[in-house]
Amino acid sequence: MEARTGLAVSLEEWLDSLASWDVIYLGEEHHNRFHVEAALRVLNALIAKGRKPVLAIEMFGWDGQSGLDRYLAETNMAKAQFLEEVRWRENWGGAYEDYEPLIAFAREHRLPVRALNPPRSLVRLVAKRGLAKARADLEMARWGMAEEEIVDDPMYRDTIVRQLRLCHGGGSDADYQGMYEASMFRDEAMAKTIAEALRTFQVGPGSQTGPILSYTGGGHIQYRLPVPKRVARRFSDGVRQLTVYLTSFQADRQHEIQELLKDGIADYLWLTPTGSQGPPRRCR
Repeated sequence: MEARTGLAVSLEEWLDSLASWDVIYLGEEHHNRFHVEAALRVLNALIAKGRKPVLAIEMFGWDGQSGLDRYLAETNMAKAQFLEEVRWRENWGGAYEDYEPLIAFAREHRLPVRALNPPRSLVRLVAKRGLAKARADLEMARWGMAEEEIVDDPMYRDTIVRQLRLCHGGGSDADYQGMYEASMFRDEAMAKTIAEALRTFQVGPGSQTGPILSYTGGGHIQYRLPVPKRVARRFSDGVRQLTVYLTSFQADRQHEIQELLKDGIADYLWLTPTGSQGPPRRCR
């Protein structure tokens, strides 16, 4: 469904139009297999148009990028070794099998994959010490985040802090500030990764490589504030970005879909069946 008009669009025609974008953001409900299947449909559509998309995925951290690269290149690397080298348990956890189809697809089609998340240790550092103090840590310099511009956007702040208070009630102002700064740090780090991928692979008009397909939780793309706006800030000549909010549909929750459309949560809503964990809890 197109948010601007509230109207349903032809999925096949819409998929056929995706090759012209620089970055396509898919915002999922975590561990919903129908959302992974949606991402695979997008990847297949891009390949059918002669493109070589770059998958940027939240479920891996920067400190696992070398292991991810090895697994994509070495067909005989065992899955257990792969999960150890990418620090799956430390950086994401949960069932890897939920997201394995995306990596298997990239491996089969020899697509580049970029880990979007900064190391979890850095995020915890920001949440515990606050952003200003955390920047002085040597690990921040090691990962190129000590001097990185991290923009405290007022609209982003209002949205994230309100959601944090709704989802994590009973905390102190200091608690919410720590969670907010950690969220802002993660989103800026993800934007940094996508911007670097755009430049590295020279995604744009005339390039066979691209678009970047960013696959994250829906909270990282909402209203374009968390990641897309931060990516756009890094390109003075503009970057063509499309946001797609994947959401499970139930007949008795139609009012929620209408609210998401009215609020302009993304450029498009992609309605899917509900995942095995049930409908999401929306902190709005």
